[in-house]
Amino acid sequence: MTELPNSTDRKMGLVIDLDTCVGCHACVISCKGWNTENYGAPLSDQDPYGADPSGTFLNRVHSYHVQPGTGPAQLVHFPKSCLHCEDAPCVTVCPTGASYKRSEDGIVLVNEDHCIGCGLCAWSCPYGAREMDLAEGVMKKCTLCVDRIYNENLPEVDRIPSCVRTCPAGARHFGDLGDPQSDVSQLVAERGGMDLMPEMGTKPVNKYLPPRPKDTIDEQIDVLAPLLAPVAEEPGGFMRWLDKALDQLPGGSD
Repeated sequence: MTELPNSTDRKMGLVIDLDTCVGCHACVISCKGWNTENYGAPLSDQDPYGADPSGTFLNRVHSYHVQPGTGPAQLVHFPKSCLHCEDAPCVTVCPTGASYKRSEDGIVLVNEDHCIGCGLCAWSCPYGAREMDLAEGVMKKCTLCVDRIYNENLPEVDRIPSCVRTCPAGARHFGDLGDPQSDVSQLVAERGGMDLMPEMGTKPVNKYLPPRPKDTIDEQIDVLAPLLAPVAEEPGGFMRWLDKALDQLPGGSD
């Protein structure tokens, strides 16, 4: 079995704003594209144009209708990928050492050359964040685009995970959550960032920012009322003159 490091120099991870995510799936597509062309085995698809398509994705977006205690229902989009947990059970159950957590940045990875596809890591992950690639027979998971974030051949602006770089709504943030002064740590503190399923005791590094309360209107408002209200009780100007002129015509007072 693989051992976890006692501590890590940094805790690199994602902060996802559930109030801002619009569910466009741009992060899903960019993740699939980058990880199919670069790190590790390609992310395969099975029967992609057939009646029962399936495939391997490292990031997925789920959408839920949520009914608050008061007010109308809300649609919440919930992106999910590996959370790079501090106490990652997927690492400690791996019989070959293929799954491991890096001491320098806390990123959880899979050495695909050592993976035997037993599936124990998927069974142990409470978040369903691991997927078996059926074409390669190895487990796949989010790598935080480790081949991007340290790649000096890329412009500095691109040295972030593909999903973060692509998000059109700015709902995804990346940084060192072990540094209380980092932008992501301050964002978590300001917005009350939360763990996913903290009761599982895995200490996920990734955080979620909850949706903000929506504005409510206490009184019923007729939106057409301003358009239906009379402009003036008595006509004035040209309309007043016209009204008087019409009254002087035969039959005008009828």
